[in-house]
Amino acid sequence: MNLNQLRYFVSVAENGSFTKAAASQYISQTAITQQIHALEENVGAKLFDRNSRPVSLTPAGKVFLKEAREILGRMDVALARIREASVGLEGELRLGYTKGYEHSDLPKHLRGFHQEYPNVLISCYRCDTDMLASGVLHGEYDVIFTWDSTNIRQEEAIELRVFEHVPLYVALYADHPLARRKKLTRRELKQENILYMSPSGTGNSFGDAFYISLYQRAGYQPNIILRSNDMESILMMVAAEEGISIVPGYSHPWDIGTENVVFLPLSGEEETEEILIAWRGDNDNPALQRFIQKLSNE
Repeated sequence: MNLNQLRYFVSVAENGSFTKAAASQYISQTAITQQIHALEENVGAKLFDRNSRPVSLTPAGKVFLKEAREILGRMDVALARIREASVGLEGELRLGYTKGYEHSDLPKHLRGFHQEYPNVLISCYRCDTDMLASGVLHGEYDVIFTWDSTNIRQEEAIELRVFEHVPLYVALYADHPLARRKKLTRRELKQENILYMSPSGTGNSFGDAFYISLYQRAGYQPNIILRSNDMESILMMVAAEEGISIVPGYSHPWDIGTENVVFLPLSGEEETEEILIAWRGDNDNPALQRFIQKLSNE
């Protein structure tokens, strides 16, 4: 038994004719008849009732047809994987990420994917969350890493999952009275001038509403002196002792221009930034599917 015999068998079964099957497989009718006869001898059963018009399957043939299709399907998958392993998956993956997230473990994940699929170009785009949501919806990006400013969960075209919960930190200048504490709560920041880190370019979004509600639940309305989604500028202003800020944990390792900044953990179960990975469900880019699969396995 060989794969060609299985293909010929399936073709005869689907066409109901040795003649039509031979034409579709670009071989002579004599050759396909001989191959089917050899297959029947190998399995030890007649697979076709040759007296009927069109040619029909015997009970044994009906059982074997299902098995043959599954074998051929598995072989096609195996051959595709072998080709990918030998020549590499090719193409481009357009990836958008929220500002500042380049300081997270994202580069490590991209490096791992690139090492496995070196022929896929990962094009990276650093944007605010509003632009990311719009970009993935309109096909500008294959996948985005974002903290939600637009309630993207409500978009039917989008598939997503929570990628990680990033702890929040209070960024203070080194001489601040609270800078020597081990950790802080949002309630303890009531009297502070807040440099507000927003997920959105507008500074007034679905995501902003959630974090403002955390201040309100702590018992006060924050004294926000600046709203920005530019983390570098916010941290420089903290270093200049103009105010304090609450920032995600991936900003913690920064040291360029922030020598005068201290980062303290912010206590509370909800004091995290939820990073979502989102993509269009109808995006058939094979590089995207492999990327999502690899992230799921890490």
